[in-house]
Amino acid sequence: MYYNVIESPICSILLAGDEEGLKHVIFLKDKIKTEIPDDWVENKEFFREAARQLEAYFSGKLKSFDLKLAPEGMEFQKSVWKALCEIPCGETRTYKDIAISIGKPKAYRAVGLANNRNPIAIIVPCHRVIGSNGKLTGYASGLDVKEFLLKLEGSC
Repeated sequence: MYYNVIESPICSILLAGDEEGLKHVIFLKDKIKTEIPDDWVENKEFFREAARQLEAYFSGKLKSFDLKLAPEGMEFQKSVWKALCEIPCGETRTYKDIAISIGKPKAYRAVGLANNRNPIAIIVPCHRVIGSNGKLTGYASGLDVKEFLLKLEGSC
């Protein structure tokens, strides 16, 4: 597995993946302790395009990512993550909306758990999912990050 750490307006971000595609985009905030496994190899060139697209996103010039993704998870989780990728930039959906979109209308709690386990932050936009009351709800990297991303996209 290859990795690279890039800087963002929020914090440092760890990118990791292999020939199958991008597997992880992780915010390296103070409260999150991420140890890079010994068998991962730093490779800035491998992530050049991902870094370029993230930089364009943070500068407000990119609304949609075009990267090869290879998240690891159970089939249900992957169906949720795929549905998240269909939420347009600048829009939000509720957990129930996502549950309905994947054909499991009563699975909104399971959607929330899958959302929380999303390994590819920003690019698989779990930050675009809000509570049914329209309020921001949990975000693994903190509500401050979720709010920042939604404001960047014009959703807040």
